[in-house]
Amino acid sequence: MLNCSPFDSGMSGIARLSEAKSRSISAENLDGKKGGGAQADPAGEGPARELGVGWKVRPCITLPRGETVTLAEIEGPGIIRHIWITCRPEALRSCVVRFYWDGEDAPSVEVPLGDFFCCGHEARTNVVSMPINVNPSGGMNSYWPMPFRKSAKLTIENEWHEDISGFFYQFDYSLEPVPEDAGYLHAQWRRSLTRREHPEHVLLDGVRGRGHYVGTYIAWTTFSNGWWGEGELKFYLDGDQEHPTICTTGTEDYFGGAWSFSGPDGDEEAFTAPFLGMPYVDQGPSRCRRFGLYRWHIPDPVRFEEDLRATIQTLGWWPGGKYEPLTDDLASVATWYQTEPHAEFPALPCASHRWAR
Repeated sequence: MLNCSPFDSGMSGIARLSEAKSRSISAENLDGKKGGGAQADPAGEGPARELGVGWKVRPCITLPRGETVTLAEIEGPGIIRHIWITCRPEALRSCVVRFYWDGEDAPSVEVPLGDFFCCGHEARTNVVSMPINVNPSGGMNSYWPMPFRKSAKLTIENEWHEDISGFFYQFDYSLEPVPEDAGYLHAQWRRSLTRREHPEHVLLDGVRGRGHYVGTYIAWTTFSNGWWGEGELKFYLDGDQEHPTICTTGTEDYFGGAWSFSGPDGDEEAFTAPFLGMPYVDQGPSRCRRFGLYRWHIPDPVRFEEDLRATIQTLGWWPGGKYEPLTDDLASVATWYQTEPHAEFPALPCASHRWAR
């Protein structure tokens, strides 16, 4: 039997017909209305000045400096199925996307634009994975299903010191009933400089409610020579205190690699796959090497009933076979689905504290 789940992202249910209504919001159709696209008038200016209405008059917008722009407001119920964005590289860390579900005051998604699409370090990175695709040259795509029952609001804040022109976007969604058991997408960005006394980065803490964890992205900068990925990732579930329920065996193991990600020359080798990868590898001219890693828990979501905390250690090697606690710079995006309301997020650092080292 064909799968008719509204969240099926494969091809098993593509032949099933549905009463869902397809809609799309972009600079050419600001509110997604039926028959509302391609109505801008060139008024004798721009590339379409000799063609008139209907000929790519307003494909993009400008993000004013210091302002928040609402990209989409949608009345539900419905599901956002695809997001495509491209922009100038300076927007990747200086702009913040926020998604609000069902009229909530605090966003469920609050992440620097580039990091949401696995482009940390303010660097465009080609990614070929199931929920996130980034294609030449900087076409950023998300296929995370984002259900909402009453409304959805998507905004972007420009904290760059200038206006950012040439911001292109499209949100493809369907208007349809949302199943009772569907959770809301959440994503949170955190950054820390780990300490030798306690070399641990917190991916997520204080989550309350019922849900499942579906994704980790880390923009990792090393400040030490040698291997940096002996640390374990730990999930503390439903009242776990000192010891976690889920404990991995090492950083490269969690991200699906092995033996230091070593390629033919002994350096870390970039790779990208449907559920895990390290698409960004910058060995750099000094010891400050940079890596971008993702793992999507789509076949293996980490489920919780009451609460969730997730951490990752930063460990290398001392001579003589001892672990070396590392001081590294980690910026992460944790992605999960849960019931609402959600717990308050920690304050997002200002732009000057988000820029890559």
